[in-house]
Amino acid sequence: MMNHTLSPSHLRPNHLRLGVNIDHVATIRNARGGDHPDPVRAAEIVAAVGGDGITAHLREDRRHIRDEDLARIQAATNLPLNLEMAATPEMLAIALKHKPHAACIVPEKREERTTEGGLDAAGMHNTLVPICEELRSAGIRVSLFIEADERQLDAALRLGAPVVEFHTGEYAHAFLDGDGERVSRELKRITDMAALAAKNGIEPHAGHGLTFDNVQPIAAIPQIAELNIGHYLIGEAVFVGLEGAIRRMRELMDEAR
Repeated sequence: MMNHTLSPSHLRPNHLRLGVNIDHVATIRNARGGDHPDPVRAAEIVAAVGGDGITAHLREDRRHIRDEDLARIQAATNLPLNLEMAATPEMLAIALKHKPHAACIVPEKREERTTEGGLDAAGMHNTLVPICEELRSAGIRVSLFIEADERQLDAALRLGAPVVEFHTGEYAHAFLDGDGERVSRELKRITDMAALAAKNGIEPHAGHGLTFDNVQPIAAIPQIAELNIGHYLIGEAVFVGLEGAIRRMRELMDEAR
């Protein structure tokens, strides 16, 4: 069961890690065909400007990252690779082959344009047990992409996941809508669940829909150890370059801490 006693001596982390999702460099490449722009070059830029990790989602339909990209990304930098994957036998086999630093299990629907919500770790418990066990046995750090919800967090605890990544999409939508009450409610929910995760030995991460404008309240949550940001940074890179976009996000995250 969850331990609800919050420790007043919880130490504020010194460094909030930034994982950069490079999927949409591959999306642009695939729209035209050929090899340009190369997501591996994006990974090299992330490493050069002080990013802490690379995130890549290998989807069932291979709409952006392709199988062969994974080994190339791993060979190009020493940054840890966080492989986002559906809970399927195919993706488990690929993860076991490539052995990324971490595997973040995400919900996936073929028709969705982007991940629309968190994984139902509670409802999928029996499916996730053997997948988590095999990943863990291979030395791959298991992460679950979930809503900031106590039921889902309790499921992550029962599954033995060392990491959860909280879906910040609803917070981002509320921020975009200018709905201050909803922003406050979502921020409190994420803050409370991050504290509860940390108290129970689970490292909380966060991501989805984070931008220069909305990142700081999330970055200021002391227990959150890592943010994974992709679409916005790749979009901003069109205007200011990928290096400039990453540096600006890094500055904003550091200011929040």
